[in-house]
Amino acid sequence: MPTPPVHETLGRELGNLLERGRDRQLRLAVTGLSQAGKTAFLTSLVNQLRHAGVEARLDLLPAARDGRLLGAKRLNQPDLGVPRFPYDPAMQALGESPPRWPAPTRGISELRLELRYRPARSGWFRAPTSHLTLDLFDYPGEWLLDLPLLGHDYYSWCQTRPYAQGAKRQEIFAEWLTAAERLDPAADANEAVLAELAEAYAKGLRRAKQLGFSHLQPGRFLLPGELDGAPVLQFFPLPNLSQTQAELDALPDTSVYATLVARFRYYQKQVVQPFYREHFRRFDRQIVLVDVLGALNAGPERFEDLSLALGELMQSFSYGSRNLLNRLFAPRIDRLAIAATKADHVTPDQHDNVVALLNALLKEPLKELRFANVPVKALSLASIRATQSREVSQGKERLPALRGTTLEGEDVLVYPGDVPATLPDNAFWQRQGFDFPGFRPMPAASGALPHIRMDAAIDWLIGDKLT
Repeated sequence: MPTPPVHETLGRELGNLLERGRDRQLRLAVTGLSQAGKTAFLTSLVNQLRHAGVEARLDLLPAARDGRLLGAKRLNQPDLGVPRFPYDPAMQALGESPPRWPAPTRGISELRLELRYRPARSGWFRAPTSHLTLDLFDYPGEWLLDLPLLGHDYYSWCQTRPYAQGAKRQEIFAEWLTAAERLDPAADANEAVLAELAEAYAKGLRRAKQLGFSHLQPGRFLLPGELDGAPVLQFFPLPNLSQTQAELDALPDTSVYATLVARFRYYQKQVVQPFYREHFRRFDRQIVLVDVLGALNAGPERFEDLSLALGELMQSFSYGSRNLLNRLFAPRIDRLAIAATKADHVTPDQHDNVVALLNALLKEPLKELRFANVPVKALSLASIRATQSREVSQGKERLPALRGTTLEGEDVLVYPGDVPATLPDNAFWQRQGFDFPGFRPMPAASGALPHIRMDAAIDWLIGDKLT
């Protein structure tokens, strides 16, 4: 085969160099609803990368398997006004006796890592080592629930009747609904009454969250942060609006309806939009964490509720291929992972079913992603292992089981049950034998945290940048 002309080789190497120069920074969004395991995922991600090439088990990440990934170190974060992700307190919690899970996220935080690696190919313009700056972001899952509100005005949001989606939710909001139905949208607003009803609505949301529901809006009602007690959080949907939107919009500014409209708009513009603009529009890659097993454990109404929440959430992000122009002017997420968390809460023979169920749960959003030609990968993982796989004898059979320590401190050997590979039908819910307890994390030795398929997730999200 003839040798390519020197100018062609130089041009190719120069193109590679320029492309690598553009791709030396990557912004990763770790997305998921409350209890999906975002803090655990980020803690494990940082831990695995820092121990790459030493104690970390990352066989599914070629750069680590081949010995090219040299490790990672934390850098000063770019935004001095945002707290650093609490990696050290999280590791301290995991290292206690007994170990405990890191505290859940209560505000926005970020972390910047520098990854150093050896390129897979040598060339005239390639240095012996290269680096990738990885920006990671954590935020309360409750706040994420607000992104779909940007597609509504107050009137259309009221028509969704979020308090009436399912029998259990109707029961939770029954007392609030009785009081809210007595409000006349045209009457003069009474600040004390609106504050009382808003708090009753927020209590309903908090109760629904405790019972395993996911589709809960507004999200800041669940975790107000610095907005606790502010009028911007003192609104709620008005039930049974009989007038047209034009008639309602014509009501005076002092009316109940106009007051609630103003607060809803303020919430959109001053709370939701800045959060979306500052923290989501410029991500390169994204992983969506889903607690499929928790929803399955909670029953059919909560499972359907999770599907609804995820379907709305996925529409809030911008997906599509990237090039230099849209990097500068219209950034989009160009690679996506969807991960079912807590894979260590079921036996290994059920992991394929977990992924199949995840695909079924997100069937419609995945169709749209495929149509947009967005690379997407579904997998199951355990960011930080809490159980060990075992087998037990039953007659002549050897059956899979899990050994772990429950959150209450009881050592157990259990088989949680079979996971359906398709969306559960009525027969499954009637005979449901699926029930897994919550487990403590396994005692952490020094070095890398034990995990399931974190290396597969890392490879999909950043592996192509480590070549």
